[in-house]
Amino acid sequence: MASAPRVVIIGAGIVGTNLADELVSRGWTDITVVEQGPLDMPGGSTSHAPGLVFQTNTSKTMTLFAKYTVEKLLSLDCFNQVGGLEIATTPERLEELKRKHGYATSYGIPSRIISPEECRKLYPLLTQDKDLILGALHIPTDGLALALRSTQLLMARTRKAGVRYLGETLVTGFEQADGRVTGVITRNGTIPADIVVSCAGFWGVEVGKMVGVSVPLLPMAHQYVKTTPVPAQKGKNEPLIGAQLPILRYQDQDLYYRELGEQYGIGSYRHRPMPVVAASLGETPSRVNDQNMPSRLKFTREDFEPAWKLSQELLPALKDVQIADGFNGILSFTPDGGPLVGQAPGLDNFFVAEAVWVTHSAGVARAVAEILTTGRSKLDLADCELTRFEEVQLTPSYVNETSAQNFVEVYDILHPLQPRESPRNLRVSPFYIRQCELGASFLEAGGWERPHWYEANSKLLRHLPAKWRPAERPDAWSARYYSPISAAEAWKTRTGVALYDVTPLRRLEVSGPGAVDLLQRLTTGNVSKRPGNITFTLLLNEHGGIRSDVFVARLRDDLFQLGVNGPVDTAYLNREARKQMKVSPDRKVEVRDVTGGTCAIGLWGPHAKEVMSSVSTDDLSDKALPNLHVKDAIIAGIPVTVLRMSYFGEQGWEIRASSENGLRLWDALWQAGQSHGIIAAGRSTFNALRLETGFRSWGVDMTTEHDPYEAGLEFALDTSKTGYVGQAALKGRSSTTVSRKLRCLTINDGASMVLGKEPVYFDGRAVGYVTSAAYGYTIGRPIAYAYLPSAVVEGNAVEIEYFGRRIPATVTAEPIYDPEMSALRLSRRESKL
Repeated sequence: MASAPRVVIIGAGIVGTNLADELVSRGWTDITVVEQGPLDMPGGSTSHAPGLVFQTNTSKTMTLFAKYTVEKLLSLDCFNQVGGLEIATTPERLEELKRKHGYATSYGIPSRIISPEECRKLYPLLTQDKDLILGALHIPTDGLALALRSTQLLMARTRKAGVRYLGETLVTGFEQADGRVTGVITRNGTIPADIVVSCAGFWGVEVGKMVGVSVPLLPMAHQYVKTTPVPAQKGKNEPLIGAQLPILRYQDQDLYYRELGEQYGIGSYRHRPMPVVAASLGETPSRVNDQNMPSRLKFTREDFEPAWKLSQELLPALKDVQIADGFNGILSFTPDGGPLVGQAPGLDNFFVAEAVWVTHSAGVARAVAEILTTGRSKLDLADCELTRFEEVQLTPSYVNETSAQNFVEVYDILHPLQPRESPRNLRVSPFYIRQCELGASFLEAGGWERPHWYEANSKLLRHLPAKWRPAERPDAWSARYYSPISAAEAWKTRTGVALYDVTPLRRLEVSGPGAVDLLQRLTTGNVSKRPGNITFTLLLNEHGGIRSDVFVARLRDDLFQLGVNGPVDTAYLNREARKQMKVSPDRKVEVRDVTGGTCAIGLWGPHAKEVMSSVSTDDLSDKALPNLHVKDAIIAGIPVTVLRMSYFGEQGWEIRASSENGLRLWDALWQAGQSHGIIAAGRSTFNALRLETGFRSWGVDMTTEHDPYEAGLEFALDTSKTGYVGQAALKGRSSTTVSRKLRCLTINDGASMVLGKEPVYFDGRAVGYVTSAAYGYTIGRPIAYAYLPSAVVEGNAVEIEYFGRRIPATVTAEPIYDPEMSALRLSRRESKL
């Protein structure tokens, strides 16, 4: 690629113009922005956006996208920082707002919970009904964006730097060569390109189809109205868009409000889902205005009637006005509610930034600009990555159903473990029938049905020793999606033997004469050891951030099996394999996802060896198969691959087989384990036990924002190895030079639970937030992990804020459970051999 790449951005809305500006600020100027509509009002979602910016989100990345968007809009004089007010009219919502206040504190957004009296003082138009409003969350830095005006200012600024804007230019296709995009075809000719970024909003689905890229979003209509002038507002604001009162959310009824001079703007999500096919909208006309644009559909008054009645009850001043104008405006929704950002998995240099709302626009644009110019975003993009979805989640039926459900649930109170109700049973392991027979309680992730505990183990609670009995959950929130049965399953794993279904953990096969070279270049460990070895290692980005943690099992000289974290890893490894083969065709390598055609069982516990010895004649002793080694074996006549490894320290193996042999494998192990009291154990127990031994979970305990020293994973760096991705960036860093570290916390009272993302206080100041948490059944108290300043050391007292109350905790040395066969300890030792 040339030193000054030719960039084509599709879409001149608030994302596309921000991206052009972010690239210009980084020295790139050979940029063309193509827009199908007129440049003064393109006609997409930006053109009708009501402009409300509520920054706080469950996702840190999304919150910081919004924070940066506010900062940039303020610099353009395109933001009215009136503040945000989110009211609670139910006890459940008030608790939710306390949790949200915790998120804001964790991510650096000023906020406070205020009383009903303060609500009415801050917002005098609210009803005086003292029984309706129970409290509110006030965020003074929220406010109103002038979205369309900001795009015009950004266009003017970037034009001066040489950016070209082509309005009324319809994209009809793309040119490709050698696996990469090379040009954008329009009705007015072809524009050569080294990089293409689709910022086409809800038209992104259609743009993706032109180039063979799945863009999983669903355009949905959302109702918005403007009232006639409100008598009580007369003369209080500047005409048309002036506002002084905070933007207002009435989430218990799916409504939001803003001032528009003397009028009011009201948005509603409480109506039926209204999906739209973008291709059915036709071409954008050359003349677009407030009343005539593709993203503005005919208002369906009957859908708004309940919202109008509720609005008049909340804001009695609206009883004196009528609806002056209304429309059904098109927005983008995705299967998990997040935006779609990143490079297409099978087409190099084609990027997307879609399903991005005004709230996050500048933040997303900055992240994409960082990727293009430096190779990585400073903020972790796991919540946004285009490639984060499983293949089954990219089907039109799945995208449509789940995106519509996200519209319905946009303001709902959702538990972090809450599974979707539909679609379900998309992916089940071969053991599913046995799991159902054992009364498995299933949650869902990545389309997989995953047992969290088994009702069949409830009978064990009668025999559970006192020291293993967990404290009663002190609150209803932490008790949801939990059962004390998990304690019995932990007890049996630590003292007996248990089967775990680890089939959903993604397995890749990397093969070919270039396999070793590829993996040596991408990983931090030495994977060139002779066949039979397993290496726990990291994938880093060029800046030393942790892209993933993986187990690499070398089966043959040119065949490896990898345990990775998801489809993002698959896309990355495939992309790097293509790059390698372009440079060195003789170093061919194939990356293949074998998860669906295989299955995996974890057989762990002190009695695992006895169970295994009764079903296999292969030598699987410590000498024949030491920790972090792998070999083929036969179990009850079934060919398997046995990996000596554990996620939580107990003796045992991960056993992999082809899917058609899975049920026989489960039955054979189950039958052999009966005399040893074998049980099936679920994911809830798995998570608790892995925290006891300090095993990190990627995407939660470490991300691209953390390096191995901060995450406590320096043992995964092979100090004798050079030249791997990210190694240069780590020079000069060490566990003694980092400013923050992932620390283990134990809850002092032995009972209070936290679930993750809660702020952690030291000396009265918020200094970090919880990553993972669980009840530690082996030690009899809850455990949490959090990134804290390096000055906070073992033995220090901290507090975790949970729903507005402070829970005392202690920074504790890890791992807090270290059995003789600790996987973590042996991994550290093995990495030095």
